[in-house]
Amino acid sequence: MSKQLPEILSITTLARTHVFEVQGVDLRFSNGELRTYERLTPQRRSSVMVLPIHNNQLIFVKEYAVGPERYELTFPKGIVDAGEQPIESANRELQEEIGFAARRIEPLRSLYSGPSHMYGLMHVFVAQDLYPSHLEGDEPEPLEIVYYPLDKMDELLADPTFAEARNLSALFLLKEYLNGK
Repeated sequence: MSKQLPEILSITTLARTHVFEVQGVDLRFSNGELRTYERLTPQRRSSVMVLPIHNNQLIFVKEYAVGPERYELTFPKGIVDAGEQPIESANRELQEEIGFAARRIEPLRSLYSGPSHMYGLMHVFVAQDLYPSHLEGDEPEPLEIVYYPLDKMDELLADPTFAEARNLSALFLLKEYLNGK
C-alpha cells in the first residue's frame, strides 16, 4: 500500500548565501502530525560522476573538499548544464577534469545523495576508449590526476581513507558491471 504524501503547508527561506538557500518546509502528515523540515533549495539540476578506465587503470582526481577540510580522491563529476543530457555532461566533465574524452560511455545507475535534505540526483557512468581532449573547467586550482590499477579495486574499497559514499557506491557499481562482462 502506498502512503499518502504529506501536505506542504508553507515553504520559507531560512538562510541564503551566494551558493545555497536553506528552506523551512512545514508539513502535515496524513495522520495529522505537523513537522518542519529543513532542506537545501531543490535546484532540480542533476549531476554526473564518471568512472574513466584507460589502459586497465581507473583515473581519479584529487581535489579539495571543504566539508572534511582535506584533499579527497574522487572520480570526475559535476552539474548537468542547462540543455545538456547527462551523458553529454559526463563527457564534458572528463575533458575538463582529466583531459580525456570517451568514445564509449555507459550508464551504471542513478543515485540520490542525501534525499532527506536535498534533491541530489547523480547519474553514474563508466567511460572507456578514451582519447586526449581538453576543455577549460571551473576548478579553482589544477586538479591532481591519479591513476589506480583496475586489478587493485578491492584494495581501494577496503581503504578507510577512501570513504566518500558516492565514490564507494560508484566503485561497487563498477565492480558489478565488470563482473557481468
